[in-house]
Amino acid sequence: MLEIKNVSYAYTAKKTVLKNIDFKVKKGEYIALLGESGCGKSTMLEIIYGLMDLEQGEIQYDGQKLLGPKYHLVPGHPFMKYLAQDFSLMPYTTAAENVGEFLSNIYKDKKNARIQELLEVVDMTDFAHIKVKNLSGGQKQRIAIARVLAKEPEVLLLDEPFSHIDNFRKNNLRRSLFNYLKKQKITCIVATHDSTDALSFADRLYIIRDTKIIANGSPEEIYNDPKNKYVASFFNEVSEILNKDIGNNTEGVSILYPEQISIVEKSNIKVIVDNSYFKGTHYLVEAILNNNTIIIKSKKPYVKNEEIFIKI
Repeated sequence: MLEIKNVSYAYTAKKTVLKNIDFKVKKGEYIALLGESGCGKSTMLEIIYGLMDLEQGEIQYDGQKLLGPKYHLVPGHPFMKYLAQDFSLMPYTTAAENVGEFLSNIYKDKKNARIQELLEVVDMTDFAHIKVKNLSGGQKQRIAIARVLAKEPEVLLLDEPFSHIDNFRKNNLRRSLFNYLKKQKITCIVATHDSTDALSFADRLYIIRDTKIIANGSPEEIYNDPKNKYVASFFNEVSEILNKDIGNNTEGVSILYPEQISIVEKSNIKVIVDNSYFKGTHYLVEAILNNNTIIIKSKKPYVKNEEIFIKI
């Protein structure tokens, strides 16, 4: 088990990026750290990997304390791999050579089979013999993912692992990679601002804001019961509506996704259409309710200034 205990980190006296961070990761679990850029997600991965020394808190793996660069000639831990956003590939060697860089040459057939297996995981078999300098950014990222998997680490740390990859390849790659990690029981922590990396595959989500974890739980728990608009906004368009505006006599606001608001023929809640946006399988209708903008999922578009009725 990987344990992060009361970890805080500051780059300067005036710039604290993480404060009192606690969570545990069981063997084979996939944990997603979600948050906007600059919230400390990448810093958390670097601390876990041992690239930074802690002044407060500690990291343990199977009961053993993990230490930073002050205590290691080469920072990092042998059972762990970290894929940063810069990839760190060798540009003048082939994709296959990059994947197999750290594999033993004693058993060539075994090495080649392993390289082939990982190239299939990231859908790069057709580019095995192309030099990395001639690959696109997305292709380089896929080779970098295969490379960190080569020696099958016990713990894998991924920082925005699909940020350079085209959308039409991204979904298939996610399924292939995370199914492989589950099959091999490799513990994985992903830092991302893209909820798609997390919702379908993560066992638990941790959302970081203003140096702290502000929400944690299973994807279903976080999605279905978001604590606030910030948390909900990672997963979908969000409307924050005063309860009194929708006939609810309680104080406060309701946080609603577009599919939770329906357009009906008649109701007590009237809104004015501002815009309609085509989303392929449906439309998103932007409307005004008492000077507040709300987003509604609809089967058809509506024209600007049209009056429509909704129910929650």
